Order: sequence, then C-alpha cells, then structure tokens
Amino acid sequence: MDRPVALVTAPLRGGALDELRDLADVVFDPWIDHQPIRIDGPDELAARVDETGARILVCEADACTGPVLERDLVVIGSTRGDPTNVDLPGATAAGIPVIHAPGRNADAVAELTVALLLAVTRHIVPGDRDMRAGTVFRETLPYQRYRAWQIAGRTAGLIGLGAVGRATTWRLEGLGMEVIASDPFADDATHSLDELLAAADVVSMHAAVTPDTLAMMDADRFAAMREGAVYLNSARAGLHDTDALVAALTSGHLGGAGLDHVDGEVLPTDHPLTTLDNVVLTPHIGGATYDVEVNQARMIVDDIARILRGERPERCANPEIYEPDGEE
Repeated sequence: MDRPVALVTAPLRGGALDELRDLADVVFDPWIDHQPIRIDGPDELAARVDETGARILVCEADACTGPVLERDLVVIGSTRGDPTNVDLPGATAAGIPVIHAPGRNADAVAELTVALLLAVTRHIVPGDRDMRAGTVFRETLPYQRYRAWQIAGRTAGLIGLGAVGRATTWRLEGLGMEVIASDPFADDATHSLDELLAAADVVSMHAAVTPDTLAMMDADRFAAMREGAVYLNSARAGLHDTDALVAALTSGHLGGAGLDHVDGEVLPTDHPLTTLDNVVLTPHIGGATYDVEVNQARMIVDDIARILRGERPERCANPEIYEPDGEE
C-alpha cells in the first residue's frame, strides 16, 4: 500500500500524533477546535473521506455509519472506550477493523469523582459563593454552617469495578477511606448491591448503562442507603431515577450528591437539582483533560501501526473480523 492519508477529527496530543505523521499524511481537524463544534453525520464524513482520500479514519463523535463504511478504509479508530459512534456490524461486514481506547479516561474521571466528593462533603461551592458575595458573616458563622464529617475512616461503596472504578479505589483508599465494591463481573467485588448500600457512607456509580442497569438507583435503593450518605455519579445519569434522587435529597435522607452528567446534558434553570446547596453539578467533564488526549492518541496510533505492519491490533472492537472465533 502506498503511504496512506489519515483523516483525524478526534483530539490527539503528544508524541503519538508525531508518530502517526511518520506513518501517514495526516489531515488533523479535531472537532474540539471548532467553534461551534463540528460533528459530522455519515454523509458529511463520507464526503470528507472522499475529499482527503483517507484510508485511515480516526474520530470520536462523528457518525461512522452507512456511506462511511462503503469507503476504502484500512481502519477506523474511535477514541472512546465504547465505540458507540461506529456501526460495528456494518464495519465488520465491510471488512474494516475498528480500534478503540478503553480506559483512556479512567484517571481523569476518578480524579473528578474525588473532587465531587470533597466539594459536596466540605461545602466548597456554597462556601465559595459566600466569599464572592460578601455574605460570609450573616445569621450564622461559617464554622456553624459548614461543619462536616471527614471522609477518612468512612466507607465508600463503588458500583462498578472497571477501569474507572479501580482508579477511584486507590485514590479513596489514599484518603483514608475503606472501599467496598459491587460488580457481578469482578471476582474481587465481594459485596452485593444491597449489602453495599447498607454499609456505605458514600455510593459512587461506575457502571455502564445497559438494560440491566438503567435507573438501577431508584426510590427503593436510595431509601436503602444510609441516612446522610452521599451519592456520586461521574458515569451516566441513566443509572439513576432523577426524580427519586431529588426526593431523597429534599427529604434529608441523603446528605448530598455530586453529578457529572444529567439527562439531556443540560438542566432547566429551575430544576430542583439546581436549587439544592448539597448538590454539586459539573457539565460532563470527567474526561476533559489533556492527558486523555495523550492516552487515546497512544492507544490508537499503536494499533494503527500494528495494522499497517500486517499485525492484529490489541484493542479491536470487532475481533471477529480476523476469524469467526476471534483468533488469528
């Protein structure tokens, strides 16, 4: 094969991007550099593949479906843990391997989880608001309003023990917490969900949204949490019933919540969650670090190099493309 063209619409960073430029002629146009952002549908993306003559396609959010899979692509790289932007059956039928980047943002999301925990438990957001508004000394003193239990010596229960859950585990243990976990797919997760909810002072969600986990945290499960416990979700809002969460917070049963994702990505300004001082909200930024761009670049470029050498990639989302049983 002649020197290929690589169309890259995902944010990549670091030495791996330079290595990709050694392997291919790179058209680098990451969506994150556009204002407003540019995320292509299948027709637009197929047209860009035609325009550039790309044989390698690396994307994060563009729709790699339909006409894109009719192009003469050697590989599609999706810089996501789960390449949901790619039609995997279609790519397999077209003979195109799809590589991805599992765990690329584990440390980043784990760090934000810890940040949410500390922000909720130590009342950082309302305290900051008081300082900015000049309302520190009012009917009560800050030491009265913002007294809190330390997290050291408390129990954190993690629901899901994948890459993010494991990255969160050692961070919380380093802060002096006992960490327990519930995950039917992890042998070292020794607690059932019911046992975890009864024992944990902090419940942190790290599971994928599936038919089995959709709204798994409902009214009954929030009620099963310990009085005053803190709920964290740096994964997806689909894991909980938002109305049930609001009810558990407003009733005083839960002590607070930290959320990095909400249904639809934004909340109405009059939503109950926006009115609660014991809730900290962030706009789905768990993976928004430069290091994630470095990590995903390394994973994707290493596998592109393997494919160009005629080798099997290490992180292939459709391994059946090589053999029906997934083996060479």
